[in-house]
Order: sequence, then C-alpha cells, then structure tokens
Amino acid sequence: MTGNSKQTTHFGFQEVPIAEKARRVGQVFNSVADRYDLMNDLMSFGVHRLWKRFTLSQTALKAGQWALDVASGTGDMARGLAKQVGASGRVLLADINASMLKNGRRRLVDAGVAGNVGYVRADAEHLPFPDKSFDCITIAFGLRNVTRKDAALVSMYQVLKPGGRLLILEFSRPTAPGLKPVYDFYSFKVLPQIGKVVARDEASYRYLAESIRVHPDQETLKSMMQAAGFERCSYFNLSGGIVALHRGYRL
Repeated sequence: MTGNSKQTTHFGFQEVPIAEKARRVGQVFNSVADRYDLMNDLMSFGVHRLWKRFTLSQTALKAGQWALDVASGTGDMARGLAKQVGASGRVLLADINASMLKNGRRRLVDAGVAGNVGYVRADAEHLPFPDKSFDCITIAFGLRNVTRKDAALVSMYQVLKPGGRLLILEFSRPTAPGLKPVYDFYSFKVLPQIGKVVARDEASYRYLAESIRVHPDQETLKSMMQAAGFERCSYFNLSGGIVALHRGYRL
C-alpha cells in the first residue's frame, strides 16, 4: 500500500484503490473457478501436489484437533487436514469467493469427505471465529491475493490456539542460480497463453503471474509474521524458491 491519501494497493502491476482490489480479485476467481484444478496441474506440471503434501507434513495435527484452511479454494489442503484430525476433529474451509467455496464443497463431497468439515464464506482480514479456536491454520496460494496482508496475519494469529501453528504456502522469489530468467519467461509468455487456451481467460492468468512478483519475498513475509505476533518463524524454500512454506507459532 502506498502512503498517499488515495489509499491504493497492488492489483498485479497496477495500482488500484483498496476498495477496488477485492472486487477485481473476486472477478478473477469467478472466471477461473471451474478450471482452477486443471490449470494448477498444467501450470505447475503437477508439482503443486508435492508442495501441498509437504505443507501437510508440517501441521503436527492429531486426531480430535481443529484446523482452519484460509482461502481454501477447491479444498486440496482441507482434504488432507480432514484425514489428519479424523472423525473426532474438525476442519473449516474459509474462502471469500463463493464460486471457489462451492467447487471445494463439491469436490470434497465427491471424495467422501463430509462428516468433519464445514464451510464458511469469510474474509481473511476479518475471520469470524472466536479467539484461540484452532490448533493449526493453513493458507495455500491465497495470501498474495489479500489486500491487507498484515491484517490477515493478525486475524489468523487471534484465532490460533496457544501452541498452534500457521503454515503459509505461497509463491516467492527464486533462489537457485539461473532460475529467475527462465521462470520469468514462463510466467509472462507461456502461462497467459495456457490460460487463454484452457481457461479461456488470458488476463486472469497474467494477473496471477504479476501478483506473484509484487508479493513479499521470503524474509519480508517472515518479518510481517513476526510483527503480527508469531514466534519461532521460519521458512522452507521449495523448487528453488519458486515457492516457500512459512511457519510461525502462537506461543
């Protein structure tokens, strides 16, 4: 966010009024919701499944505990969380976008995941849950679309139980030598064309590529988590830093 009186923020490489960003992000995900899973597989060559599997390995959840998946999308993370907490536990899927939440519910029901999951349409900046409700909170590839990331981090901290952990899986900054130019070419030349052909929406996938570039890098996001109150913050670079998993605790 800039410091001027207009109160603007990033929407990809554009500067837009803060009040406008949520509407535009909503349009993006309304457009891509029905082909979101297919596009994830194509964009990442299926590797997103490995990134999510690694994230799930870091939850430390036990049977009977409660988990929250923020910006849950089509429910990939929630499906794994539901297995970890078991029938005596509870997983809530929260997403601000009704189309994505509807698709997530349909996919989980089709997979036979129903008894221990719930669905809430919610803004990550103002999570509508009591303080200290969850043992673990995950957010996978959603934080970069949030307008006030600092507010979302504070909100997630508030609803996390003492001893609980937050896991943020998000695109980040490549760290492997020589990877950045290849990644940039793929993001800005190849990815929008895949979106144009498969999802019939080139503009939305161009936005997604741009949103990655304006998202805080690994160290900046770690500092933001610490400012929100999280302790013992750390991160794992995955796939040469293209993606990072950040971890923090409420102690």
